[in-house]
Amino acid sequence: MDQIAAIIVAAGRGTRAGAGLPKQWRSVAGRPVLDWTLQAFRRAGLTQLVVVIHPDDRARAGALLAPGEMLVEGGAERVASVRAALEALAPAPPAQVLIHDGARPLVSAQVIADVRAALADAPAAAPALPVVDALWRGTSGEVQGTAPRDGLFRAQTPQGFDFAAILRAHRTHSGPAADDVEIARAAGLRVAITPGCEDNFKLTYPADFARAERLLTERHAMDIRLGNGYDVHRFGEGAGCWLCGVLVPHSRALQGHSDADVGMHALTDAIYGALAEGDIGQHFPPSDPQWKGAASEIFLRHAVDLAAQKGYRIANCDVTLVCEMPKIGPHAKAMQARLAQIMTLAPERVSVKATTSERLGFTGREEGIAALATACLIADGKVDA
Repeated sequence: MDQIAAIIVAAGRGTRAGAGLPKQWRSVAGRPVLDWTLQAFRRAGLTQLVVVIHPDDRARAGALLAPGEMLVEGGAERVASVRAALEALAPAPPAQVLIHDGARPLVSAQVIADVRAALADAPAAAPALPVVDALWRGTSGEVQGTAPRDGLFRAQTPQGFDFAAILRAHRTHSGPAADDVEIARAAGLRVAITPGCEDNFKLTYPADFARAERLLTERHAMDIRLGNGYDVHRFGEGAGCWLCGVLVPHSRALQGHSDADVGMHALTDAIYGALAEGDIGQHFPPSDPQWKGAASEIFLRHAVDLAAQKGYRIANCDVTLVCEMPKIGPHAKAMQARLAQIMTLAPERVSVKATTSERLGFTGREEGIAALATACLIADGKVDA
């Protein structure tokens, strides 16, 4: 069980947002609001997500989930929805939990990280912004008085908690609550305040959607990741080499725990690198016998799927094979087509080329093949297939 889980509350109907779909299902910058919210948490490194939904939205929500993520049907009020999610986690509880409004799609990785960091020293933590505007009391369209703003904050989410403590607090709480901090404080928990962000606003009124559209478009138009990969395999006994998904005739074969496809390994590591997700060895340990002789397309497909889960698509990639033999040129087009097929890309987004090392080094002595690869990832929705 992960040490931290995130509950995304998305069971409301959002009537203040105007007629039409509930706000979490409305399209903003080409995707449902809830989809943006989920991607924000995945990019921040959260892998255990629990999405609380209205019963009518189960099919719609299921289409957005990544493997291992959970759907829970909520209650009539937010308190009941959060309680249902906490109870769903209780049989195998995480150490900590973040609780976030599904209609806050612009939450940043920094806001999430600050809450997580604060939980090291406090049983609860939540982001907030200090109130800077003058505060009035009024009725019937007229100012009736003022109120001091000193020490006042505008609460945001995610609100983080020691899991056991917030579960106990919810189980003993009765009646409504503005948020989970109120429930935590009623149970005597100390709540640390972490920095909020002006962009982390909750979509509530129709004008909020236009603002979110602009910010998401600007943010993700510039969300570009680059990664590099490098791999080497030696020659040994055998006939033919798997290179970029193509069996190339040769008097020897490349040696490795899997099929030793050096080109595909370098490309896979380039994608993992762009995601800051380590390398093949971390995802598919060579000590694990199930990967003995495995086709390397399994690894590449996993990297591409992981990128998609984190909200990215491959913009283009470039693989260079370094060897004296076998000759790559006659097979380069087939390699390009095969990689494009595995990655579900147009062939013109995939480059495969080769060079020699001018008879220098291990490749020059025909002891093995080296490969270098570069991958460019762009936030999903900004690349045509």
